[in-house]
Amino acid sequence: MEQREAAATGEPCMRVDAVAKATGRARYTDDYVMAGMCYARYVRSPIAHGYASKIDCTEAKALNGVLAVFTWEDVPEIPFATAGHAWTLDAGKRDVADRLLLTRHVRHYGDGVAIVVARDELTAEKAALLVKVEWEELPVITTPHAALAEDAVAIHPSGNTLKYSEIMAGDPVKVIADAEHQVSGHYQTPVIQHCHMEGVTSFAWMEEDARITIVSSTQIPHIVRRVVAQALDIAWSRIRVIKPYVGGGFGNKQDVLEEPMAAFLTLKLGGIPVKVMLSREECFTATRTRHAFTIDGQLGISRDGILKGYMLDVLSNTGAYASHGHSIAAAGGNKIPYLYPRIAFGYRATTCYTNLPSAGAMRGYGAPQVVFALEAMLDDAAAELGIDPVEIRLRNAAREGDLNPVNQKVILSAGLPECLIQGREIFEWDKRKEACQGQQGNLRRGVGVACFSYTSNTWPVGVEISGARLLLNQDGTINVQSGATEIGQGADTVFSQMVAETVGVLVSSVRVISTQDTDVTPFDPGAFASRQSYVAAPALRQAALQMREKILHHAALMLHQSAMNLTLNRGDVVLTERPNAPLLSVADIAMDAFYHPERGGQLSAEASVKTTTNPPAFGCTFVDLTVDVDLCKITINRILNMHDSGHILNPVLAEGQVHGGMGMGIGWSIFEEMIIDEKTGVVRNPNLLDYKMPTMLDLPELECGFVDTHEPQSAYGHKSLGEPPIIPVAAAIRNAVRMATGVAINTLPLTPKRLFSEFREAGLI
Repeated sequence: MEQREAAATGEPCMRVDAVAKATGRARYTDDYVMAGMCYARYVRSPIAHGYASKIDCTEAKALNGVLAVFTWEDVPEIPFATAGHAWTLDAGKRDVADRLLLTRHVRHYGDGVAIVVARDELTAEKAALLVKVEWEELPVITTPHAALAEDAVAIHPSGNTLKYSEIMAGDPVKVIADAEHQVSGHYQTPVIQHCHMEGVTSFAWMEEDARITIVSSTQIPHIVRRVVAQALDIAWSRIRVIKPYVGGGFGNKQDVLEEPMAAFLTLKLGGIPVKVMLSREECFTATRTRHAFTIDGQLGISRDGILKGYMLDVLSNTGAYASHGHSIAAAGGNKIPYLYPRIAFGYRATTCYTNLPSAGAMRGYGAPQVVFALEAMLDDAAAELGIDPVEIRLRNAAREGDLNPVNQKVILSAGLPECLIQGREIFEWDKRKEACQGQQGNLRRGVGVACFSYTSNTWPVGVEISGARLLLNQDGTINVQSGATEIGQGADTVFSQMVAETVGVLVSSVRVISTQDTDVTPFDPGAFASRQSYVAAPALRQAALQMREKILHHAALMLHQSAMNLTLNRGDVVLTERPNAPLLSVADIAMDAFYHPERGGQLSAEASVKTTTNPPAFGCTFVDLTVDVDLCKITINRILNMHDSGHILNPVLAEGQVHGGMGMGIGWSIFEEMIIDEKTGVVRNPNLLDYKMPTMLDLPELECGFVDTHEPQSAYGHKSLGEPPIIPVAAAIRNAVRMATGVAINTLPLTPKRLFSEFREAGLI
């Protein structure tokens, strides 16, 4: 059967940016070069905590090609926040402003005390090495428990506790104590890095009207504009941010990273273009990481597997500066009550400063850490009660009509039971589980399962707003400008499908302009919280409906018909009762609107919408693995992710998103950790050789499936998908290892050295 070109959501179509990226025509930040571009290089701290007591820049300034050297004495004394959150009018809810452009008081290995600007990169690097700094060292704190000790040195004037919060629904302590069976555990997750292919890079110059333009690889161009202006104490409108193609971010670029410095340098140097580009080593030490969590959990359950309540006590390590800070720990607690909602729920979280590299947003935003603990406890309960792990989850899984126990919101779409049922059949769970019984040898096989829930934006914690603008071109194509940011996740493609479906044209007739420019692009906070397709959809739909109405109105003028009798079908105007008999093409209408001597004009439409709904997505991971006990090695034989993300907008893109998340989840589970010296705070593996991130050859075949539900609060029936695939992977792998070996390992990652210590303690080796 001949496949027709896509004209709606739910239909597979090729990514709109596929050819540009595959052929190398897509232009990223580093592809843009300006005449007279100068380059900056930081002078960074070789210690994790202390003061720069003396600095000598004489030799660096004397080097031929050096334009300037700036130290902490030269930057504005304006603390600013870097987290990529929408601004709030409530001062008490704003991100913590604890960072300066350069600092004398260094708080992590690699903190910046000075910066050199030179005519070329090599000269800048040489000059940075010539800056002499004398250091006054302070005690280094790398763990939350050390940070919270009574005699701990204060990392910030406010102390080492960033924030504490708790969420309570019912009386979880009493409910757990009264339950027929209790499970408890202590869980730890590691510091890891995002390792996006494109590093952190930006450059800035000053326009003739003293406005500063910044080109940056960022997930949040409109937020960058605001934060840069705040850091430099200038009007927001004096900053313009341009975002070209982005080579991955995964949350690291949901922080405002080097853009304020680039703007400061061009401001100080008379407007010349200055580029601030970090090396891969600097990305490890001076950008952001995933928060390490320490979690103590308790769970109460009946003997027949009905969950009564659970409580999690979380200690989150935010590192040297707040960045997203306590938002990560708080979000982890807010996203999971949807999962098993018919319970008493308790969640207490403390976030503290340490002398580690700053932690920030990373795919999953606290949920992978929290789900790891919850799903480990539930699996341990299933084993102790003799209940099948899939069955115990089916007995407790969210269903349509359930209430979130914390916010009392009704769950209007919940495909988690179907994910478990269909996944169990596709995965052949019963057969595989049976094969894991009674093992005694060196090679031991296990199967595991874990579930998740995850919301579709940040409401009501954050303001959710998105804008869209549509312009009809002379040839009948439609240009779409959206503040929502394409960073590789496929947003531009599904936006094209949304507009095409609503207007009534083919996807090939819609062009989403991927390069954002804050001077002209409608406002949207950016790409984070798995929000883009959900929050951008209402604005795109409203604008598309306006465009459709204008096209039909003009067609009615041309045809001397009532617009009520007309409709659009795949780019043609037809009579409603004769949909297969084209009367005019959209191109015909566009030409008439532009060039008829009397009627018409360029047809355009614009909308900006605030979203106040936030439905949860659900899903689960099944894994079959083999543990080599002697070699302390895990081999994944099969892994399957099942998702309820509502109506799937593009099946091919959705599969790609899930595969990417699964790969990251496997990396977090059994490969990746930043090795940081506990005494000195020095990062020992800040590169892609020593940091063991899995490649394609290290991953098994990745499988996924979707339960197609319809979310009634959504403009196109869909829910979040970007972050969820990573969330349950680690817990499923941990649970499979427990089934295979009988050893419950509650500390990630499950590397050979971790398995060795756990197996030796358990007496297996």
